[in-house]
Amino acid sequence: MSDRPADPCTIVILGGAGDLAKRKLVPALYEVARGGLLSPSTAIVGLARSAGTDGSWRDAVRASVMEFAPAGTFDEAAWGAFAGRLFFHQGDFLSPETYAALQSRLWAIEAERGLPGNRLYYLAIPPSGIAGAVRNLGGGGLVRRGEERPWTRLVVEKPFGHDLASARALNDEIAGTFDERQVFRIDHYLGKETTQNILVFRLGNGLFEPLWNRRYVDHVQITVAESIGVEGRGRFFEEAGILRDIIQNHAMQLLCLVAMEPPVAFEPNAVRDEKVKVLRSIRPQTPEEILRDTVRGQYGPGALEGQPVAGYRQEPNVAADSGRETYAAWKLQVENWRWAGVPFYLRAGKRMPKRVTEIAIAFKTPPIAFFRRMGVTHQDQNVLILRIQPDEGIALRFGAKRPGAEMRIEPVKMDFHYSEFFGSKSADAYERLLVDAIHGDSTLFGRRDEVEAAWEQVTAILDTWGDVPPFDLPNYAAGTWGPEAAVALMARDARAWRRP
Repeated sequence: MSDRPADPCTIVILGGAGDLAKRKLVPALYEVARGGLLSPSTAIVGLARSAGTDGSWRDAVRASVMEFAPAGTFDEAAWGAFAGRLFFHQGDFLSPETYAALQSRLWAIEAERGLPGNRLYYLAIPPSGIAGAVRNLGGGGLVRRGEERPWTRLVVEKPFGHDLASARALNDEIAGTFDERQVFRIDHYLGKETTQNILVFRLGNGLFEPLWNRRYVDHVQITVAESIGVEGRGRFFEEAGILRDIIQNHAMQLLCLVAMEPPVAFEPNAVRDEKVKVLRSIRPQTPEEILRDTVRGQYGPGALEGQPVAGYRQEPNVAADSGRETYAAWKLQVENWRWAGVPFYLRAGKRMPKRVTEIAIAFKTPPIAFFRRMGVTHQDQNVLILRIQPDEGIALRFGAKRPGAEMRIEPVKMDFHYSEFFGSKSADAYERLLVDAIHGDSTLFGRRDEVEAAWEQVTAILDTWGDVPPFDLPNYAAGTWGPEAAVALMARDARAWRRP
């Protein structure tokens, strides 16, 4: 994230009264402005269907900032300066008539604040409305194509489509109004400090990159676990499921950062070129292989922290006989010179014992049991653990001799915590990504071919699952680490999932 103020611009949040704007976008913009990373003249306009005024929206934003901004960051002076940036416009984002009035309002705000006409449109709206909103932005004359100034940029939230065909159709729709360089497909995982540090850790240290290949790595595990259930999003989850909601984007983005080759430069297209190569290197699987190498799960009633919790089918807006997965595991192979023969295991789940996202790189054991004659018949693998959330950091597990006369090797751990070492809270992911979008830096955003390559892999699984409905759901209790079939998936390879 650049430490210089970005170009003065108008940020238009379509869905300005929605949950995403309330919980993430507006608090992030407040923090960015408080840190001096927004131009003093930059304006923020919320577009929403609900009735409102500049004053009522400012009151609502104040409440959001007080509730969701980091503790201790709210102060009246900073709020006063921020509130002066906020404007509200009522309208239906799917109605073409809205956009003529919006254009007039933006012109008036830009003239009042001396803005040059740079605009960032943030689509904080349901996925079903993206295509219509994009068409209306173009039809209403609110888009200036290309990179000439004043610039226009579009930020699109996930999920980006629900399969390969819909993702391609949406990309085509957007391409009819915006050039690819103007489009920023956001995945907030890429804004997290530890996610970005994967490349620094690999490529900024001479110690690890020489080991980052099939000669030394036994396997890789990527875990995205959440302790919460569907949190009132039953209707959405019935359509999406965990494979679409987490694996297709978050988990596969982490896969790309772990497996990619060093780019020729740390610049947007060079980084994204290498990520696309990883996705295209994933070995295609037949339906039989997909059924063998994937696991579906759904949580039933259970307990978390000693408190009973309902099963997925008892959640609001969920069918009583739902077959939708809330857990998914997938074994895949990246078939290139670096990774051939090294399995990658991805898993994501709701109602796990704890909230944790981590990458575990397990290294091969020594080729000879050197201490066998001294009674040491087993040695644990060396494991490098990259913790993405919530306790951001890096740990390395290795063997050490236990003090005493006999030879006993026990695993020990070197552990680095961001909060302890740097002594300050890292910026929220949305803060980083919003500033990058205003600067026009798309390094941490998805490119069209990257999104489609990920969907190509996941759609094959979805199609196979659609042909073979699950028969054993629910198959894990809330508060556990998933179904027994996932344990068997690893045990078949004489491996086991980590218990974070």
